[in-house]
Amino acid sequence: MNHLAKETSPYLLQHAHNPVDWYPWGEEALQRAEREDRPILVSIGYAACHWCHVMERESFEDAGVAAIMNEHFINIKIDREERPDIDHIYMDALQAMAGSGGWPLNVFLLPNRQPFYGGTYFPPKKAFNRPSWKEVLMAVADAFKTKRDELESQASNLTQHLHQSNQFGMEAVNMQLPKDELFTPAQCKSITLAIMGQADKEWGGFGRAPKFPASFTIQYLLRYYRTEKDETALQQALLSLDKMVYGGIYDQLGGGFARYSTDEKWLAPHFEKMLYDNALLTDTLCEAWQLTGKPVYARTVAQTLEFIQREMTSPEGGFYAALDADSEGVEGKFYVWTLDEVESLLGEDAPAFCAYYDVSRHGNWEDVNILWVPRAPELVAAELGMQPEELEAHMEKCRQVLMEARSKRIRPGLDDKILLGWNALMIHACCKAYAAFGEKRWLAMAEKAMICIWEKMKQPGAASAFWHTYKKGDARYPAFLDDYAYLIRALIALQEVTGDLGWLQKAAGITEFVTEQFGDETARYFYYTATGQADVIVRKKEVYDGAVPSGNAVMAHNLWHLSVVYDRKDWAERALGMTASLSGSVVRYPTSFGVWAAMMLRLVQGTPELAVAGPAYREMMDELNKLYVPGKVLLGSDENQESIPLLQNRLQAGKTLIYLCKDYHCMKPAEYISEIVNLI
Repeated sequence: MNHLAKETSPYLLQHAHNPVDWYPWGEEALQRAEREDRPILVSIGYAACHWCHVMERESFEDAGVAAIMNEHFINIKIDREERPDIDHIYMDALQAMAGSGGWPLNVFLLPNRQPFYGGTYFPPKKAFNRPSWKEVLMAVADAFKTKRDELESQASNLTQHLHQSNQFGMEAVNMQLPKDELFTPAQCKSITLAIMGQADKEWGGFGRAPKFPASFTIQYLLRYYRTEKDETALQQALLSLDKMVYGGIYDQLGGGFARYSTDEKWLAPHFEKMLYDNALLTDTLCEAWQLTGKPVYARTVAQTLEFIQREMTSPEGGFYAALDADSEGVEGKFYVWTLDEVESLLGEDAPAFCAYYDVSRHGNWEDVNILWVPRAPELVAAELGMQPEELEAHMEKCRQVLMEARSKRIRPGLDDKILLGWNALMIHACCKAYAAFGEKRWLAMAEKAMICIWEKMKQPGAASAFWHTYKKGDARYPAFLDDYAYLIRALIALQEVTGDLGWLQKAAGITEFVTEQFGDETARYFYYTATGQADVIVRKKEVYDGAVPSGNAVMAHNLWHLSVVYDRKDWAERALGMTASLSGSVVRYPTSFGVWAAMMLRLVQGTPELAVAGPAYREMMDELNKLYVPGKVLLGSDENQESIPLLQNRLQAGKTLIYLCKDYHCMKPAEYISEIVNLI
């Protein structure tokens, strides 16, 4: 047993019985490295990572390999989801060294924590044009002894690069210009054209394999279409969603999306299911449904949230982080089927099921079948002599039979830690689903999860400080920028669907805290870590929208929204400054800055400010939430609210009135939503 036995991360606990003398990241390991003047090996992964498991089985469980690691290095194992701050730093260093990255991330540090060499997966024997792990270990150990000066020079240069990378894309901008000159329809059109230049017009998505969901880019196209009526933008967004919803990346039996597809057709995923992907895709599907009313989007939202409630929700109401790709040591084994299995379970119903889901004797992936729908359901129905509705009812009956059989299989591993930021993303998704469809159990999921956060993850004695991760009574690590940014966003959404202004007040308090603790020297962007955190070699500023949104991008949206609510000019100016100084990069590389692109579009389209005052304000807010109005500010109350300008002096006896304001002017109050729909 090594030093990981008392950790809460499932990923670290998986390595607790390795013969490698693993430490968690912390003072004990770091001080030992300095005291003994030994290089540090930092190995970073996460519980749902397939190749992380492979490298553990091949190398970290091998006593001979462990002996080399223990003799020459201080070995530290990190769960990237627990310590994304450290992962960001050393992943950036690896990309600077190698031009690419991934997990497992294995990086070698000097005793002062500066990186000098690294890589991802290394095989036990030389293969794939990669040296063996033993060869790497011996070469690095020898270089540390014989070429120390060279390593120190390289480490110093890399660390300097990490400091300089904080300045990427942040051009000086003349903030004296009016907003409509800083952000223009021409920029938004250029963003759309750049996105469409990367679009796969046959299979959806953007770029080539591997394909990631690109929720932010799809969302941008939906919102752009709403005002510009650009049919090509809409069709690419819907094509992308349709191909994913009917693809192997989506669990056709149990609901929920895998992290990405290994091929261009969305057939073969890496089978891990991450909480954040399912939250972000639910968000986007809600918007697509509000815009189009396509039943498949409503069905997919319902199935995905049922999956989250069934398999990824803790007794306290928080949401678990991930499901593994592997079961019984085999990737995807839990999810795939042979023709014999399907025929024995479904009997005479099997031919229709196999025609619909592309199940065959030879299989569609590694001699087995991933369930997917490569042909239009209407076409399959016609071939079978059925109506589409009849076929869907038939498939639902078959799915239940297979789902029951699948439940008896050995399940993939569950990463049961509760991460603040990812939970906030799912709370936001539940709020959007309730807003669109009015299903009360989804609102209950959001409220219970938020209460869990407030009771289990708030730091004692601190007005607005939270922990990053929680599991079974143990909360750890001060929260990062992403955690706070997503939490503020979720609180805003919760207020919009409940009408409870208390959530909004909490959002404002946390925003003040983030400004104080995370703001940079220019009072424009935010660092990833709070002031005073001493165990990182550089405070990173993250601006890219990757698998999850950039905390800075989400803060720009939050600041803009709350500036409207509270009439805070300083928050508005900060949001404008953040977005303007990145706008050149956003226009050039919109698929890397999707949430920023949405912010620019929001500023161009204007912000509808909707205040509902009167005894029926909750019912009226529910009706307004059903409309597709991205970027709106929605408030309501049956009392005068002196602390919120949008709700001051709005009450009129015996009436519930809707006030619509936009771009510094207000319309005549209306009693019926139909009176203001066109104005919105």
